[in-house]
Amino acid sequence: MSLHYLKDVVTLKYDPEKCTGCGRCPEVCPHGVFVMDGVKADLTDKDSCMECGACSRNCAPGAITVRAGVGCAWAIVRSKLFKTEVACCE
Repeated sequence: MSLHYLKDVVTLKYDPEKCTGCGRCPEVCPHGVFVMDGVKADLTDKDSCMECGACSRNCAPGAITVRAGVGCAWAIVRSKLFKTEVACCE
């Protein structure tokens, strides 16, 4: 089951034309928003994005942009509640 925050409000944008197929976005996304589909990344479930920014920070060609938002704040709160490492933010 994937976590959803608010429907259709995520700032995540993906331009497959700029994607070089490096595979970093599926590696760093804590919610599996990206998968490799052949030679390029594919956006699977945009609404499960927690807006942590890991994908955009690791996308050298600039195919992914996202503004850190509420989802990242939730990750910080969750890490404090459950005494775990924060999965996003710098």
